[in-house]
Amino acid sequence: MGSRRRGGGGTGAPGSGRETETRLAYSTAGDVKAPTPLVAPVPAPKGQGPVQMRLERRASGRTVTVLTGLRGTAAQIADLARELRAACGAGGTARADAVELQGDQRDKAAAALLARGLRVKR
Repeated sequence: MGSRRRGGGGTGAPGSGRETETRLAYSTAGDVKAPTPLVAPVPAPKGQGPVQMRLERRASGRTVTVLTGLRGTAAQIADLARELRAACGAGGTARADAVELQGDQRDKAAAALLARGLRVKR
């Protein structure tokens, strides 16, 4: 039995100059170029402003802590919401540009945001 090489795809003999660790992928598209974005990306803001924090009462009498002024992508805001829910021990959700936490969580949320280096304005 012959020895088998790992990596496959490379057919060059030792010293032939061909890489033996590459894998050949077949494509019928020819030269594939990255798609051009339809809309120019929005430049990132120079600095994160303070996060505004307010307490709201719903019509049903429930209290909700709302954090607005958050900058970042939807995924980043969702990750922040997940961390704040864990830090506060409360439920909540991430909206388009805000995070809502169930109950009066202003003190715990402010401490968690300050630990992340974000300024808080009540």
